[in-house]
Amino acid sequence: MKNIIYSIVAAAALLASCCGPKDGEYTFRVLTTNDIHGRYFDSLYVTDRTSNALTNVSWYADSIRVADGADNVILIDAGDCLQGDNAAYYYNYADTVSKHLFASMMEYVGYDAVVVGNHDIETGHPVYDRICRTMDVPFLAANALRTDDGKPYFQEYVTLKRHGLKITVIGFTNPNIKSWLSPLLWEGMTFESLLPMAQETVDRIVAKEKSDVVIVAVHAGTGEGDGSQLESQGLDLFNSLRGVDFVICAHDHRPVVHKNDSICLINAGSHCRNLGFGTVKLKVENGKVVSKTLDAELLPVDKNNVDKQMQQTFRQEFEAVKAFTLKEVGELKTELRTRDAYRGMSDYMNLIHTLSIGCSPAQISFAAPLTFNGFVKEGTLVYNDLFTIYPYENQLFVVKMTGKEIKDYLEFSYDSWINTVDSADDHVLKIVNAADPRTGQSRWSFVNRSYNFDSAAGLVYKVDVTKPVGQRILIESLADGTAFDETAEYNVAMTSYRASGGGGLMSAAGVDTDRINDRVVEYYPEIRNILYDYLVENKVIDPALTGDRNVIGEWRFIPEDLASKALDKDMELLFPRR
Repeated sequence: MKNIIYSIVAAAALLASCCGPKDGEYTFRVLTTNDIHGRYFDSLYVTDRTSNALTNVSWYADSIRVADGADNVILIDAGDCLQGDNAAYYYNYADTVSKHLFASMMEYVGYDAVVVGNHDIETGHPVYDRICRTMDVPFLAANALRTDDGKPYFQEYVTLKRHGLKITVIGFTNPNIKSWLSPLLWEGMTFESLLPMAQETVDRIVAKEKSDVVIVAVHAGTGEGDGSQLESQGLDLFNSLRGVDFVICAHDHRPVVHKNDSICLINAGSHCRNLGFGTVKLKVENGKVVSKTLDAELLPVDKNNVDKQMQQTFRQEFEAVKAFTLKEVGELKTELRTRDAYRGMSDYMNLIHTLSIGCSPAQISFAAPLTFNGFVKEGTLVYNDLFTIYPYENQLFVVKMTGKEIKDYLEFSYDSWINTVDSADDHVLKIVNAADPRTGQSRWSFVNRSYNFDSAAGLVYKVDVTKPVGQRILIESLADGTAFDETAEYNVAMTSYRASGGGGLMSAAGVDTDRINDRVVEYYPEIRNILYDYLVENKVIDPALTGDRNVIGEWRFIPEDLASKALDKDMELLFPRR
């Protein structure tokens, strides 16, 4: 029934577009989401708890359509929808025959346009090409250009015709993708900066379409508006674009609205917690728009408001994902806490390093905790637990590096993580008590992103917290006792994200990541798959095996007494007991 209603609305809009707009006043609502990260269902699968999801967005969108008229509502998503939750993973890689659940759901909810995000590209050509072929909603990225002919790989824009008025939505993906993702994932494409391309694209398309309302939707962060961040050009566009009514941005998960008399910026945050709510009012005289007013705000989404019909419609798909999620995959002999990685060696990091260094011909492994405070309890593991242990679809690369590059890499990594201290009263961890930009609540947190806090395995080394950067890392030997040589070359296992330049660690070590393929000696599949294969073979994760110092080596902070006391206090601030 819902799709029939949208078909009627579309037909009416098409009929109205055959002639120009009638004189009068028109009000359109621009609803936005971004960074859904696979939250298609409001269930967490393994408990009775619920979370915000597309089923909530559908309820709100329908409510606004009822209140304002379906043909007066435009619904846009600004990207990162195909990664992050079990449902996305299942339809990306497990069920590759059925129509992708994301495509079906976006059609059901009635989205008018979806932007391609960097994590959507991360799923690889088979997944996003499948979306392009089957989703009856425009998948936009005007700045993802083919390397063979320079034309857009994805659709550039869509013009919606409502009441004889033309509303154009132009989409752009994140221009910094090549700094994070393996070229294998975006083969045949290159990504252009939004400055100055966005203005040039707007001018060309608006001249062609004669648009009355122009929306630029970008999978890029809000940023500072100073032109310094390639991946976060939202405010740069807000401050510079001409002839644009709304900039919809994404990527950094920071809900915010900026507005003035001529343009509004909306970033709804992430995970369907908010709905961007823009309003544009037009006055038409003699068939022409003579005045326009804009407004924007964020609507908090109550997870209790759920589209029950949508739940029922996709019940079969939900049950398939749930069964996959609850599949038993092995046994865990000890609990794993990602937070333990911040203060030294830990069972969690030992596991990741063991998986990585076990991939021939790796001699050394670099890895970081990928969730700030993840936890997996001891006992039977189900597939859902693997998403906690390893939440991303990173591939594993084995890369050739010199000993000096390895040492410089570790110096840079730990400098993003620790301070130089004189006493146990100092903060050894780089933390600050400030408002969380995503929630507005004050708390202690790291200054930098913890998923860039790489440690190494395959080495025996110390990190001196009393020394300045450049003098902290003291590498004694390889794990087997062989002398470490800064002039020698070693095979280092790392994520595709890191090898492609993510976090800047490779660049800090002097590695040209634009030529990383020249250094890669072996490619492996997604690390979560490597973990799954390990469980298939070994049946159990046992810290006695994954913590074998003869394989992974050993590292610690020194001086031990000073570092331990300072770390105890910092960890209590980051993770207070309640």
